[in-house]
Amino acid sequence: METATLPRSESGIELPDRRTFPYHVLERPDDKLVDRFLEAFAWVLEYTDYKPLLDSYCHSTAKCNRCAVACPVLLASGDPRDIPCYRTNLLLDTYRRYFTLNGWLSSRVSAPFELTEEIIDEMGDVFYRCTICRRCTQSCPMGFDHGLITRLGRYILSLIGIVPKALQVSVQEQLMGETHNTSKVPRAGLLDVLDFLSEEMEESLGVQLEFPTDKIGREYGFFCAVSDYLMEPDTLMGNAAVLYAAGDWDKWTIGLCNYDGINYGLFYSDWHLENIIKQLVTEVERLQGRNILIGECGHASRAAHDFIPTFMGKEARPVYNFMEYTLDCLRRGKIKLDPTIVTERVTYHDPCNIARSGWIVDQPREILRSFVPDFVDMAPKGEDNYCCGGGGGLVSIDELHDYRMEIAGKVKVEQIERTGAELLIAPCANCKKQLKEIVEHYQLPCTVMGLHDLILRAIEIPGGKPPAERKEEAALFAM
Repeated sequence: METATLPRSESGIELPDRRTFPYHVLERPDDKLVDRFLEAFAWVLEYTDYKPLLDSYCHSTAKCNRCAVACPVLLASGDPRDIPCYRTNLLLDTYRRYFTLNGWLSSRVSAPFELTEEIIDEMGDVFYRCTICRRCTQSCPMGFDHGLITRLGRYILSLIGIVPKALQVSVQEQLMGETHNTSKVPRAGLLDVLDFLSEEMEESLGVQLEFPTDKIGREYGFFCAVSDYLMEPDTLMGNAAVLYAAGDWDKWTIGLCNYDGINYGLFYSDWHLENIIKQLVTEVERLQGRNILIGECGHASRAAHDFIPTFMGKEARPVYNFMEYTLDCLRRGKIKLDPTIVTERVTYHDPCNIARSGWIVDQPREILRSFVPDFVDMAPKGEDNYCCGGGGGLVSIDELHDYRMEIAGKVKVEQIERTGAELLIAPCANCKKQLKEIVEHYQLPCTVMGLHDLILRAIEIPGGKPPAERKEEAALFAM
């Protein structure tokens, strides 16, 4: 990808024009690390709207530590570096010193804060110990969004090539690879999977279905996490079952040029976030879809719901999470769920990306209570719920597995155990991966699944097998 020619500074760093931003800045010798970081920081301040926010934060204090009691990572680790305001101040101190007049003046008369390679190394560590769940923000009396500052720090680091390989590789494949999805699933592979799932649904539900692909002018362009096609097929089949039972089978389509709702730019790069969003929107425009329907994935839903309006303005199409669609169908009597099928105790995990803002909180609970007799909530729940421990992209970083098990997810384990639940509903691809690993690591007596995995068991299919018959067949198959 070409970059505009910009003047070079003494460090020799050439930062990109915002219109032609490359995957990451060309690597330079390590002895220029501080210069590289400061120039990347300056680039972000020039081409984004972060400066007014940082100016506002710099006029307040971020050292009261009230956020400490809200952070599940700190509660498990006890490491002072995990205090959210400690992490925030690493970046704010850098901003004050190098990008404000007071910082410049104080450097002439005293021995102020000085950015060093050691501090940058620490940022690279602590910014990726945070799950960016933003629970700490709820406890901050000054309104500091510590999760946003952590993400800004990651963004600056990414500009100088400091980013976990797993995130880098996934985004690179999604934006510039042949498949344009994070799991490198080719179009032919997708079609094979959809054919297989159609056969599975015909056998289990008793109706013949063919997943709609590349249909023009449908009401919904559908995007789930690409992992739902491979690792969480029951979630996808549950989505499809709701659409069929509601009589909306001819109202949706899966695009064959872009079929991945994942957006890892949300975790560390505004540039990648925007370009992945635009790639998704381009696919909907190609399909002439009127609305965007996102599967259960929490971060995919937030990325589309919050940032399609941000980047597309008045041209933005409406975005719906699938749980919103399902609840609407339930309330209008378009689908029916058999309340005698699920006999296990069920609890629900709130994914941070859709619950922390209060967007998707009550909807899944209303659905669950409509057909699950023994539903129990976690405590705390909803907007105040604990992160699974794999948020902010950490779940995709294999090197952090032990950290996710022993520290980031430890408080979540205790929360799950207190419910005594046999089924743990987690409507998010990343949350499901993390929670399944936690359940296995701690040998918890529960099964992790998506909301629509459970709906698939209980939904009544017009012209198909009754849920009770399907349950008997599943029990015989499991023997």
